Amino acid sequence: MKKQLTHITAVRAGIVLGVLYAFIALIIAPFALLVALFAKDASGSHVAFAVCLPVLYGFVGFIGGMIMAAIYNLVAKWTGGIEFEVRDATPPAAT
Repeated sequence: MKKQLTHITAVRAGIVLGVLYAFIALIIAPFALLVALFAKDASGSHVAFAVCLPVLYGFVGFIGGMIMAAIYNLVAKWTGGIEFEVRDATPPAAT
């Protein structure tokens, strides 16, 4: 069965992408902290940046997600949106 995705709610897309970006930053942050520990600059600014990284990524992901959803909605009006196929999930056969 073919369906068309013609609208994405911008705030929901922003929330989902914001959380995804924050999780990605949580994975990256320990490596950034390691780099900061071995950096010649002893001011601590690298450490502060690495600690703030998940918040910054989350914020950028939220804003970017909202912008991209709004742009998608505009383009989907012109083009009809993305077409995809769906099917009902079937439970695995009993053995």
